[in-house]
Amino acid sequence: MGETSSTPGGCSGRLAQAWDAIAADTTTIVDDLSRLVSLDTSFPPGDGYTAFADLAEAMLAPLGFRFRRVSVPEAHWRAPDGSARGERVNLIAARRSGRPACSLYYHVDTVPSGDGWSMSPFALTRHGDRLYGRGTADMKGTIAATLAALRAIDRFGLELAFDPLLLLCTDEEGGLYPGIRYLAEQGLIEGHLLSFNGGAAPRIWAGCFGSIDMLVRIHGRGAHSGDPVGGINAAEETIPLLNALMRLKAEVETRTSALPPPPHWQGRPLHARLTIAAMHGGHKGSSLPARFEVLVNRRYAPEEPFDAVMAELDATIAQAMAGSRALEVETHLVGHLAPVSDPTGPHWPRWQAAVGQGFGYPPSAFRAWGSSTSSDMGFVQQAGIREILLGGLSRPGSNTHAPDEFTTIADLVALARAVLLYLSRDFGAAGSPERRIATDQGVGQ
Repeated sequence: MGETSSTPGGCSGRLAQAWDAIAADTTTIVDDLSRLVSLDTSFPPGDGYTAFADLAEAMLAPLGFRFRRVSVPEAHWRAPDGSARGERVNLIAARRSGRPACSLYYHVDTVPSGDGWSMSPFALTRHGDRLYGRGTADMKGTIAATLAALRAIDRFGLELAFDPLLLLCTDEEGGLYPGIRYLAEQGLIEGHLLSFNGGAAPRIWAGCFGSIDMLVRIHGRGAHSGDPVGGINAAEETIPLLNALMRLKAEVETRTSALPPPPHWQGRPLHARLTIAAMHGGHKGSSLPARFEVLVNRRYAPEEPFDAVMAELDATIAQAMAGSRALEVETHLVGHLAPVSDPTGPHWPRWQAAVGQGFGYPPSAFRAWGSSTSSDMGFVQQAGIREILLGGLSRPGSNTHAPDEFTTIADLVALARAVLLYLSRDFGAAGSPERRIATDQGVGQ
């Protein structure tokens, strides 16, 4: 679905004017996204968060927001492999009028740019309706869309149903201690939570898998490859481990979840996953590598206990390396996101109505589905916040986490319109969209 041009049903007056104004604001939306993408906030290492907080404050201050910076203590996030560095600055931007709060969540980190790009990952590139750059879909584009909604709200003097509390957080991309986890555990999330770590789809979020990043470091002894007296080739000593991990992968990926699968899975069940995500070691043909590293990613279903998943990984590594000549085998948990289970609640019908109007989805299009991707919202649930609304810009073909990631101007406008409707008081009164969706889908029955 693309941008809808007609005014949403039941909306009139200033709300309808604000709706139309968003489509005329695309030059500013693109400029905002360009500024956001140009700051490299890749995690690892995550050393761009302070600069990003500076930029976000500069962009939000004209809209009347006040700011609080909350840094995660280093003892929480410091990874044993040294892959994380720099202050973990989380920015809370609040605009208060005494109304109930809605916390809008954004992770400001991206995955590293990686190889294979046909253009610069940190310079926004436009081709027609598409906007390319790291973070455009996941999820800096959602910040630009929210800014457009807030500008339209202010321009037309709309009254709000909720006071917006923007949470711009660190280390979602597999960190040991994501910023939103720290905010939740410190009691700094107010009202209900709307996360933009999702997709541009008529989706009722049913939950998602957890994710574990395990680093295995094999120590050998360097030597000349032509005369390796006393040498131990760490790369070759890793081969039994790689074989064992591939056997475990075959077993793990037979395990299915009861979470309903996304439409593009065409009815196939979601299943656990194991991925050998990275391997590093050696530097020259004339030398035996003295150290070799393997990064393993394990996606585990809500039905799988974390302790059991970790125990299985530990046992596989220990058994594979039991007869090795390696001098030492280190294992480090360098990233973890907990799974999310049933995040629905009383605010979902209103958000579904706003998304449906913004993107042009009819109520009948909405379906509940989960995902084998992961989110830091699992830690938010563990802190006692069960209901988590979900929206965003990612689509199956938008190259999220891949080279040439992109979003579209049409989706940015559509998401901005959804945020506009959700926050606006008049949307709830105009045709009672939340009651219509609740009736159509049996919510609350």
